[in-house]
Amino acid sequence: MTSIITNASAISALSTLRSISSSMESTQAHISSGLKVGSAKDNAAYWSIATTMKSDDKALSAVQDALGLAAAKTDTAYNGLDTTIDIVSTIKAKLTTAREPGADKDKINKEITELKNQIISTAQSSSFSGENWLYNTSSTAPTTKTMVGSFTRSSTGSVSVGTISYDTSNSVLIDTNDATRGALTKAVTGYGTYTNGTAGSTGTYFLINASSTTSAAGSVVSISSTTTDAQVEQMLSAVDTMLKGLTDAASTLGAANNRIDTQNSFVKDLRDTITKGVGRLVDADMNEESTKLKALQTQQQLGIQALSIANSSADSVLSLFR
Repeated sequence: MTSIITNASAISALSTLRSISSSMESTQAHISSGLKVGSAKDNAAYWSIATTMKSDDKALSAVQDALGLAAAKTDTAYNGLDTTIDIVSTIKAKLTTAREPGADKDKINKEITELKNQIISTAQSSSFSGENWLYNTSSTAPTTKTMVGSFTRSSTGSVSVGTISYDTSNSVLIDTNDATRGALTKAVTGYGTYTNGTAGSTGTYFLINASSTTSAAGSVVSISSTTTDAQVEQMLSAVDTMLKGLTDAASTLGAANNRIDTQNSFVKDLRDTITKGVGRLVDADMNEESTKLKALQTQQQLGIQALSIANSSADSVLSLFR
């Protein structure tokens, strides 16, 4: 039936054209933004997951920055400690030389004094961001430092921040307030000549005199022409004990540093994985979208032609009355 009141063909063609135009708008939005899920109305589930993961990625970025700061602190302390170990090893060698008959102990002592000054300078310089884990001037004892190491989200959705801890009391070399808290300012027992496995004599020594408020017992490692061979051996034994302590401290600090580096690499990889995962959920496939846009443009042109044909049907009705 042909009606001049209701043009069913035109209505159908117009509805199709509206649908095509709507699809074109959506496709063009995907192409311009690069996202197939740009808002919750596109896909509520994927949008919610992507938004949460993007938020977590920002938190992980902050964790990565914190790990960088932690790595800088541990690197600074480790480098200072490693340098100190080399210097103390040199002092140990100087004391060994002083044990030789006819050695000029006064000149050797001058060298040892300069080496000790270098240790003080190294410890004072091993500071980063206002923190020095080798040189303590505070009246309070060195504490355990906590550094942000991770950000996690549980299966229930709750979040938590993980930390990496290091006890700085293990690495303090010099303490100007309490000498007993510094590895090189506290008293260490040194043993003299061993006979059949038994120490012949003992003495108590410390390497650095920092003029601490609470001083250490014993004597500072220092030699002169009047220093006996037994005393030199005692100092040598005490310095060797100190060196072992420094080596243990460096091992502990190195392990913490290695953990920070490992965690930093993991966080980088995790952020990359999250970015790729979010992309799979919300990114538009540009090849697919461009193909779809070309097809919709063709459909739009055909829809316009169909609407034009449907609208011309009224002209054929007029011809019946001529």
